[in-house]
Amino acid sequence: MFRLIWTLSVRTRDYLHRYMPSNRLLAAIRTRRGLKWGIPAMLVALPYLLIASICSGSAADGVPGWLHLIVLWACWNALKFIIMGPVSVALLLRARLREAAIRRHQRHDSLVEASPREPALRV
Repeated sequence: MFRLIWTLSVRTRDYLHRYMPSNRLLAAIRTRRGLKWGIPAMLVALPYLLIASICSGSAADGVPGWLHLIVLWACWNALKFIIMGPVSVALLLRARLREAAIRRHQRHDSLVEASPREPALRV
């Protein structure tokens, strides 16, 4: 039974990551080339918050209760995009520091190779 639940949850996660637009956009932002778009992507949260506000107000006015699911979905996606902004800045900073360290090591190695070596003194 546990194996069935595990397999079902893994397949559901794979499906959602592969075919849901918000998850595809967040995956593109997590790449090295996409990290610079983390802060502007936080603006994508605004339409989700607007959808949540409209559906929440409609559900309070007596429209069917299933609109609460749309409110939950919109709030979850807005939260994902709001969190991705600072996370992408941290990931970009870490990547740039790593790249600077690699460049520094390469520069050091090239200087060591270019410098003439003095012969060892023999006594």
